[in-house]
Amino acid sequence: MTANRRASLDEIRAFHAKMMVAASNSLDERLERIFELVPRETFLGPGPWLITVNRRYVETPSADPAFLYQNALVALDRTKGINNGEPFLHAAWIGFASPKSGETVIHIGAGTGYYTALLSMLVLPNGHVHAFEIEEDLASRARENLRPFEGISLIQGDATTLALPDADLIYMNAGAIAPPASWLKALRPGGRIIFPWQANKKAGIAVLITRTETGYTARPLMPSWFIPCVGASDLAECSKSPSVDDAWSIRRVWLTEDRAPDESAVAIYKDLWFSKAGDDEQSGNG
Repeated sequence: MTANRRASLDEIRAFHAKMMVAASNSLDERLERIFELVPRETFLGPGPWLITVNRRYVETPSADPAFLYQNALVALDRTKGINNGEPFLHAAWIGFASPKSGETVIHIGAGTGYYTALLSMLVLPNGHVHAFEIEEDLASRARENLRPFEGISLIQGDATTLALPDADLIYMNAGAIAPPASWLKALRPGGRIIFPWQANKKAGIAVLITRTETGYTARPLMPSWFIPCVGASDLAECSKSPSVDDAWSIRRVWLTEDRAPDESAVAIYKDLWFSKAGDDEQSGNG
């Protein structure tokens, strides 16, 4: 490319894919090509678009898709504060969650389907994505946007009340006080949930929960704030809220029906609780 020639959209998208791979911190050799192949603009409607900066919306100068290939939120429904999430954050989440070929993924908060599409390509061949979107308009847009992609079921409804299929990965794009216990029970052995835990007003943390032979491990990953999840954001469900330091100390999550909260509990909810103790540190209580 000469100094006087503007990069083509294909070149911009290819460079964005390289940055996404770097943000993912993953060795999955499929990622760059998949990030490059799925065009973000297809899922955002006609431009110009509203880019979110410091909680303010700035309109792009034109409908040139090149403006979308940056690490920025893009408005899906400005009146409700619903956006297409930051690409580098999602790349990091994909790296942590490590979707694999043949896996079943549940995507909660699919929006208009951009990250659903990426997840669907990562579980090819023979995988499936069950995408849930509670907003009727967004679900309708997602259903249309996702037609070219394989192995996706789009459900318009509340994933906190609907029965979930058994899954290898639950990928949640809405902030939760705590995930419903039914989601943990839906995980297959080795299954993962990655979600934004709104632990308190000062701590929004992406958390990876993994089902093991002995229960569920919990790993805090990075700061993360999302719009609240309908059905999973009721503070009345919380009987013990963690401090910021305690929120970052969690190592396990327990279903209350399996084990009563003990002195290691840093956050207690109606049906589950988070512990700062690992397997080798659990007390004999419960």
